[in-house]
Amino acid sequence: MFSYYLTIIMAVYAALTLVLTLLGTLSGTARFFSRLLMAYIIMAGCAVYGVTASLLLRAFGDVGIAQWVVARAFSNSMCPVIGVEFEVENENGMWKDRPVVFVGNHQSELDILVLGRIFPKYCSVSAKSSLKHMPFLGWFMTASGTVFIDRANRASALSTFDNAAREMKSRRQSVWIFPEGTRSYGRTPTMLPFKKGAFHLAVQAQAPVVPVVIQNYSHVLDVKAWQFNSGRIKVKVLDPVPTAGMSGTKEEIDGLVEKVRNMMAVELETMGLGGKKRE
Repeated sequence: MFSYYLTIIMAVYAALTLVLTLLGTLSGTARFFSRLLMAYIIMAGCAVYGVTASLLLRAFGDVGIAQWVVARAFSNSMCPVIGVEFEVENENGMWKDRPVVFVGNHQSELDILVLGRIFPKYCSVSAKSSLKHMPFLGWFMTASGTVFIDRANRASALSTFDNAAREMKSRRQSVWIFPEGTRSYGRTPTMLPFKKGAFHLAVQAQAPVVPVVIQNYSHVLDVKAWQFNSGRIKVKVLDPVPTAGMSGTKEEIDGLVEKVRNMMAVELETMGLGGKKRE
């Protein structure tokens, strides 16, 4: 019975891939919506898989790798379909230490695919609390240990970071945070101002901050222009910034934010704008 359903799923996936390929030869707008539809279909499928995988891994005491397992499934199923490739520099920097607070620049919905490619084991994403209530995706995120943050409630957010810091220390679980807080949809290598939550968390957990810079990829996805092309995206993992010995004063946090953001801004500018691989 399992093999029957697996065959059906693979047949549907192959058919959708073929349709998407054919639509890719049409206008940019048609390609945009066809690839967007495919992305949501695959993401929904991976979320369903993720709920099951998370519950099984939790039962066997290894839920810390749940988000890594599902991230890889999403990347491996999505990248070949839309023709996106990643060039990751210093990927070992994702795996060297545990726990750490990863921070990355946040451009668009495509960042979830970037995470699919580079997300390490024993790491959890942070997300706004409203996502908890989304069918399938919210269920998976809850089951796999996502750190949900209520940005409208400062006391609740601080309590969440306290709990997350304890988890990081006791289970050596890293956390991924987008410090810009929202998607920039930038067409140039720039970032929005950083919020301080990720840096407070790093200090509370006495964990290094590991900056991850994602090249501006408006050559692949430009939501404002309704363009979704194939292409290559560069990602670079920077050296960790230690927080050991910091007490979390305003001056220390402000200095940490400025240092990390400057590191990322310089690297983002160095990467420049990506170029198309193919339509």
